[in-house]
Amino acid sequence: MSEPLETPEPTDAPEPLHPAEPLDRSDPLGAIDAAATRFRNWGRWGADDVLGTLNFIDAAKRLEAASLVRRGTTFSLSQPFDSDGPQNGWRGRVNPIHLMTDTGLAAAAGIQGFPHGIGGADDAVFMPLQASTQWDGLGHIFDRTKAWNGRDAAQVVTNDGDQFTGIQTAAAEFMTRGVLLDVGAALGVDGQLPDGFAITAEHLEQTIQRQGSSAAVGRGDILLVRTGRLTRARREGWQDYAGGAAAGLSFHSLGWLHSHEIAAIATDTWGFEVRPNEFDDAFQPLHQVVIPNMGLYIGEMWDLDSLAEDCAADGCYEFMLVAAPIPFTKAVGSPVNPIAVK
Repeated sequence: MSEPLETPEPTDAPEPLHPAEPLDRSDPLGAIDAAATRFRNWGRWGADDVLGTLNFIDAAKRLEAASLVRRGTTFSLSQPFDSDGPQNGWRGRVNPIHLMTDTGLAAAAGIQGFPHGIGGADDAVFMPLQASTQWDGLGHIFDRTKAWNGRDAAQVVTNDGDQFTGIQTAAAEFMTRGVLLDVGAALGVDGQLPDGFAITAEHLEQTIQRQGSSAAVGRGDILLVRTGRLTRARREGWQDYAGGAAAGLSFHSLGWLHSHEIAAIATDTWGFEVRPNEFDDAFQPLHQVVIPNMGLYIGEMWDLDSLAEDCAADGCYEFMLVAAPIPFTKAVGSPVNPIAVK
């Protein structure tokens, strides 16, 4: 893989809080093993747990989130689900296929068989569950044959789906305080980070300092990180948005994510973590630590642009966030239409 681009240095950005330790690019497995051991949450909420970091959201946290609503303004954070989406067929991921099974044409022709002039329309959709804005469930990624909470991957996800942590188990959990960190606006050029920009803990803290106290991140929050990658895809076309190079979270961010006890994290990119990854021969090493070991839910391909504009305008980067997945039984991921309310 090619080397990531160097981090841009904005003239008025705070100095990093502390330098990140260098990664041995030739040893991804060693780094993954050390990080998994250090940040593993197995057993933290009991041997039978299926919610992982969503356990950080409690009733008090939801009441706090509800109290953040001041204007009643809503923002959908979902990309469209249609045939013009970003997917390119990799590993069977295609864009949604929408089919009409009954139409106004049939009604007008009088062939639907209903009495007294009533007619109707119906439709169906075929799509991979991670074709557009979505959550990665806890059964989506394994670490050396282990799934979340130390279970054997072969027993967790079978041909019949996820037997333990299917996305339906989390259907009612995703309502909490949301916080947007617009790293693209804080550290990028024209609101966008360059491909290969690895967002470290220092970058997250710099963005919080720039945005102010409403951007403080804490226990039970869902953290939204905007890189500007979707903004560029809208301007230039999808190209390699799905699976190609992008800014994203650095492997160095693991300690920060773990210590802040966030419930989930979502980005405006296909893969959440920086691409190319930070090792010479690796594929999504951050996923390999945060999902099966930390139990952290990851949201990808979220549309954060309109929300970011509003946050910049009123100086408030916190809001109520409702982001329930469609509860497909035993699924390892799910589409979502997240709603931020300010």
